[in-house]
Formats: sequence, C-alpha cells, structure tokens
Amino acid sequence: MTENTRLAEKSSLAPSLAVLLTCYNRREQTCECLAALHQQGTRFDVYLVDDGSTDGTTAAVNRQFPQVNVIQGSGSLFWGGGMHLAFAEALKADYDYYLWLNDDTILRPDAFADLLACHAELAAQNRANAIVVGSTQDPLTGEPTYGGAIRTRKWYSNKFEFVPSGDRLSECETMYGNCVLIPREVANVVGNIDKSFVHSLGDLDYGLRAQQQGCSVWLAPGYIGQCAQNSVSGSWVDTRLTLLERFKKVLGVKGFPLRPWTTFVRRHSGPFWFAYWGLPYVRAVIGYRDLAASPTFTEER
Repeated sequence: MTENTRLAEKSSLAPSLAVLLTCYNRREQTCECLAALHQQGTRFDVYLVDDGSTDGTTAAVNRQFPQVNVIQGSGSLFWGGGMHLAFAEALKADYDYYLWLNDDTILRPDAFADLLACHAELAAQNRANAIVVGSTQDPLTGEPTYGGAIRTRKWYSNKFEFVPSGDRLSECETMYGNCVLIPREVANVVGNIDKSFVHSLGDLDYGLRAQQQGCSVWLAPGYIGQCAQNSVSGSWVDTRLTLLERFKKVLGVKGFPLRPWTTFVRRHSGPFWFAYWGLPYVRAVIGYRDLAASPTFTEER
C-alpha cells in the first residue's frame, strides 16, 4: 500500500475521538453520565480517572461499561489533576479529537454529532484550530449553567461570565470544562491542562492560552445536555459560616489557593495583575447573606 493510499483511506474513516473524565465517589452519577455517553452514534474511546473512590465506582464502571479505560488516581488529583492524567493517556494515541466531559453532565444523544459538525463548519472556514464548547442547562429550571465564557464587563479583568447560547456558532474568550471538544490541531499547539491548577481555573486557563497561541474558542448553538449549577450555600461566600471558615474554604483546593490563583492572575490579568489578586479574599470577607439572590460563582465547580 502506497503512502498516498494509506492517507486517503485514513481520511475516509470516521474521526477518532477520546472522551476524558475524572470522578470521585459519585458512583451513580458517573454511571448515569456514562450511560448517556454510550447513546451517542459516534465511535469513541473513554479515559476515566477514578481518583481514589471508596464507593465502588471502579467496580461499577468495569461491570457496566467494560470498554471504558479506567485509570486509578492518587486520591489527591481533583478535577485539574484527574483531567490532566486522562488527557496525557489519550494524547499518546494521537486522536483526531479530545472531549472533556464532567461526570455530572448528561448528554443528549446527538451531542457529539452536533459538536463535530460545528468543528467541521469552522474547519471549512480555515479555523481548524478551534475549540468547540457545549452549553448545558439545569435539569429542573432549564436555566443555562455552563459553557463558553467572556471576561466580565466590570472593572476587574479576572472574573468570567457565561456566554448565552444562541442559534449559531459564536466566538468567546474561554470556557468552563463541562463539555469541550478539542481537535488535534489545538492539542498539538496548547498541549495538556496545566498541572499548576489542581481543581478549578485549569479550564479557563486552557482557553486563554489557546487564544494566545493563535487558536480560537467557539460556543456551539443550543444545548448539548444537562448539568445542575453548583450552589454557593456552604461555600466561601456563605455568611452563615464564620469568617475563619470562609477563609479556609477560599484558600482551599476548591476555592482560590494561593499558588494556582497567583499563577492564573499573573498570566492573564495584565501588568496590573496584583491589583486584582486579592479580590476573592475580599469577597470571602464580605460574603453574601441572601444566598438565593447571590450571583453565580462558577469557580466553585
């Protein structure tokens, strides 16, 4: 077989796709996510990092979905570390596409087809180095929860807001990592999720780094599935907690730990990054007494 024939045959095949997830002690939710995932009409491989679950997640996944590649984590990976590990394993196989997926996201059966069609549309416009983000809705309220992101229009530059999903592709600055399609063209340039970000911020950082390296981020039209919004109740802005409790939470892995947050702000907030650095800690002091009316804090994913 000549090289040209081999390349022609490869191009005629369906694109290869790796789905990347990480989980911890959410056995039923993880299996529900995987069940919806396997309703897709597109062929794919799954790389799932189980970061030390003690509720039988690995056994349940192996029993119900034996085709899933389960990777055991150290127990201290959280979202960023777990997704980095899954991504690293998948990159070894050089897929055409890599899809980040949260295990609390339930996809529509045609989600993959829609995301791939969006990338094909962009590639036809010479934008093959484009990330495609899928938006999710709350299963009870129907309100948008996660998807593309843009910098807030307020005076500080390190807060990001959702981009409303429309009826056509729309460009955004970065994304939340619940459902994100990354083509090989982007992965080859940007690489993996930065291990500096243990839990949050790694998705926002990835999209911003992609932009800086000549790639783009696009929000797919409509919604690809459902995902509930995390509550701010009991978080670092909940004034029912003591000030000390709020500070422990804001400095914890799921808040704004000092080193990752400093890395993010220095990297993405311009020459006056130090003026923005302390804002999360000020917000932890102030808090929100009316939690029902408080804004969405997407950092608490």
